[in-house]
Amino acid sequence: QVQLVESGGGLVQAGGSRRLSCAASGRTFSSYAVGWFRQAPGKEREFVAAISRSAFNIYYADSVKGRFTISRDNAKNTVYLQMNSLKPEDTAVYYCAARFSATLVVITQTDEYNYWGQGTQVTVSS
Repeated sequence: QVQLVESGGGLVQAGGSRRLSCAASGRTFSSYAVGWFRQAPGKEREFVAAISRSAFNIYYADSVKGRFTISRDNAKNTVYLQMNSLKPEDTAVYYCAARFSATLVVITQTDEYNYWGQGTQVTVSS
């Protein structure tokens, strides 16, 4: 069982930066693939970024590529999402998700994750 807690959300001006954290319980978090997703009002939850166990593989949605960076510190059981050059269209609730993985895959589909955090709101003002 893994519990995920996101933090770091808030209000930021367009062009600014924000770092989100996803802290996990459990001693085997290094064996989990992790993803970040977001959901804006009235829209479906969408994939943002994913990282494999051991951070061997990383994948980004085209909409955030070059602006967002996902990373993990397994010693701290934490995955980060560094968001730079934020745009108003990045406004959403951001969720992290995790799934145990025996391989180095990255997972981009919401229904493939079985653990989710409660979400953290990011609002980008123009």
